[in-house]
Amino acid sequence: MGFTSGLLGGFTLTASLLYLTTRFHRETRLHQATLLRQQSLVLNNVVEPLPPQPPPPAREVPAGLWETAKDKWNAELENNVRKLWSTDWNAVREGAEESVSAVWRRAFSGAREGVDAGVVKAQEGIDVAGRKVKEGVDVGVEKARQAVK
Repeated sequence: MGFTSGLLGGFTLTASLLYLTTRFHRETRLHQATLLRQQSLVLNNVVEPLPPQPPPPAREVPAGLWETAKDKWNAELENNVRKLWSTDWNAVREGAEESVSAVWRRAFSGAREGVDAGVVKAQEGIDVAGRKVKEGVDVGVEKARQAVK
């Protein structure tokens, strides 16, 4: 170890020991001062007790706009949470199932009626076409007979 590093190491060690010693001494003195003040206050209160403190005056601060808005928000939130907890979710599920099945039935019963109506119209069209074809054949046969005569 060289002269410089030894000197710096010794200085660092000495300075840190002095710092820790003075810090410990200061903390001890502060603690002793606090204890002495506390003991002095206790002894003075035994000899001459302090009069009781009057109760603090009641202060009611009117709520501002922000506080009123927060209170309304909290009340609304509380009501919604209560409503969620008191809801019978099985009944809600059953109601939703019934609504969806009613819409489903209505959609497909309308389609079924449309198909049935289309079948009826197609049958009528086929009947009309059949009669027209028969009439056309009869007219053709009649014209062929007249042409043959």
